[in-house]
Amino acid sequence: MINKFILSTLFCLLLHASYSQKFMHGVGTGVFINLSPFTQPTIPTVLTYSPRINFFETSALSVSAGIPFSVGFGTTYYTNYYSVNGLDVENTTTYVINIPAMINLNIGAGSSKQTEKRFGFFIGGGVSYQYGRYVLDEYNGVTNEYPKVKETSVGPAGNIGLRFAVGKHQKNIEAKFSYMRSLKEDKISALGIVALFNF
Repeated sequence: MINKFILSTLFCLLLHASYSQKFMHGVGTGVFINLSPFTQPTIPTVLTYSPRINFFETSALSVSAGIPFSVGFGTTYYTNYYSVNGLDVENTTTYVINIPAMINLNIGAGSSKQTEKRFGFFIGGGVSYQYGRYVLDEYNGVTNEYPKVKETSVGPAGNIGLRFAVGKHQKNIEAKFSYMRSLKEDKISALGIVALFNF
């Protein structure tokens, strides 16, 4: 059900992109801090594309629906106490795909293409889907390794951030903090820190 909701929202955003003056989007990069007591710590670097549609606007604020999805890779380092060479620090490549569906209240810069404010902020919430490859924190004595697993997480999400207008037509730079809480304790929650340029 949640996956269908996210896909439907993405389809609507793409459908409106070619002709709606209320469509806005941006690209950026940052990091995701994956949080779980069952996996090794990992902080993948992500690329983010953030499309949204304002379905309510005034000269000073807007309410928008968007899917600021991120894809990233990282390296997880962990200590192997059972290596044939003794105590070794090993690493493996991990990845993450994060797809939230968010409703935001946008105030000031970046809230719409008509606003003349130079500074703004936003706050909102929704639901997020995350898929990734991680290293478990529990050593497997049979295979003599820390298992690598692929996990799917779904849960409530929130974001908050600032925007600073640059140039004309309300292009702006955005700094965003986001958090997704998995509905299951043995799954992955995530804290995101991302900077974007919005067109």
